[in-house]
Amino acid sequence: MSVLVSIGSGNMGYALMKGASSAAVDTEIFFTDADIDKARSAADSLKAQVIKSNTEAVKKGDFIFLAVKPQILPQVLSEIAETVKQRIDSGSPPVVVSMAAGWPVKKIQTAVSAMLPVARMMPNMPALIGKGLIAVAFSPEVTADKTAELEKILGGAGIVDIIEERYLDAATGLSGSGPAFVYMFIEALADGGVRAGLPRDKALRYAAQTVLGSAAMVQNTEKHPGELKDMVTSPGGTTIAGVAVLEDSAFRGAVIKAVEAAWRRSVELG
Repeated sequence: MSVLVSIGSGNMGYALMKGASSAAVDTEIFFTDADIDKARSAADSLKAQVIKSNTEAVKKGDFIFLAVKPQILPQVLSEIAETVKQRIDSGSPPVVVSMAAGWPVKKIQTAVSAMLPVARMMPNMPALIGKGLIAVAFSPEVTADKTAELEKILGGAGIVDIIEERYLDAATGLSGSGPAFVYMFIEALADGGVRAGLPRDKALRYAAQTVLGSAAMVQNTEKHPGELKDMVTSPGGTTIAGVAVLEDSAFRGAVIKAVEAAWRRSVELG
């Protein structure tokens, strides 16, 4: 049995522990948080347990999930550094799993003054319903069996893609921040439907299903999105009229710039 501890019980920490609880891996799950009531609420919903300190979490866990904001991470790493070194010296180092944007593996290892095993990842919000995209990179200190085990654990929250660490900031800009951009697009589609006369509830339902179905078409057909777009766009028809407006409004350029801005911010946080 693997012991998983989430330091932090916000959306992402909770989402990954929820996914782990449904993964095909025998696990025991713990939460710890500065807000102990928040940790208790997260733990109760998953039939998990609460640990009252970060140092105790590191003593107990096989995988330590750092589910805190980048600004809080220095404080957490300072708290756990001595306990981490003790476990390394004892020959049973935990794997530290960080989702903090802009914090590369070497920066985490430097902060604790130890070459501990680190998995750096970027999950996204749909992990809350098991439909996330989790990009993850491993330090050389993570053994092959621990890599495979963590991949199975994270698989309960969505698709796991193992990448080189140098791509993680770009993944943050695209898949990490991307859901917010998609939600804005869904909202805008629904607003367009309302303006055209649809009731609000139907417009939102149609917009969400349209995005869901279109994404599934890209995945299932393996056709380029441009080819699929052309299949919808008849000469002189309704779709090309709308496409022309999006092109006039620099729609694609705006999306590219949004991803680029999120990527640059991730780099800055490092």
